[in-house]
Amino acid sequence: MFKFNNINLDIWTETYGIGFYLSYLARWPDLCSVQEAPSGRMMGYVIGKAEGANTEWHGHVTALTVAPEYRRLGLAGKLMALLETVSDEVYKGFFVDLYVRCANTIAVNMYEGFGYSVYRRVREYYGSLGAGKGGRDEEDAFDMRKPLSKDSARRSIRPNGRDMIVSAHDVS
Repeated sequence: MFKFNNINLDIWTETYGIGFYLSYLARWPDLCSVQEAPSGRMMGYVIGKAEGANTEWHGHVTALTVAPEYRRLGLAGKLMALLETVSDEVYKGFFVDLYVRCANTIAVNMYEGFGYSVYRRVREYYGSLGAGKGGRDEEDAFDMRKPLSKDSARRSIRPNGRDMIVSAHDVS
């Protein structure tokens, strides 16, 4: 686990206990992937799961992170593409979703570039640090989604997601 320190020490990266990572690896090994440099240094990883029911059955990105020295090389896109492919072809999900801090505009723009759109804003998803710009808590999250092939009608997305605000208690 110490090999991940160069990645996990980033301020935007959510870190978890070892039991959390091991439970994901045991239950959804095909939705977890690591990129390693030839030197053995960790470059990045994605951890995901499959969840939901019926038309809400989907792949979920729990964590995606790339070490600062390996950013802007396309690694995040490759990791996401792998998770999306497995979510689509193996788990037969309707969409892939993820939560990202609203204040992390670089990540929001990156996900939009990958084809994700904001489905809703979740108030105080990451806890409350007080009101930010415009009176909104900067620890809100955007629930971003990308439809997969099973959602040909694109029902898993909406055009006005930034205007749809829900409480963190309303999401699972």
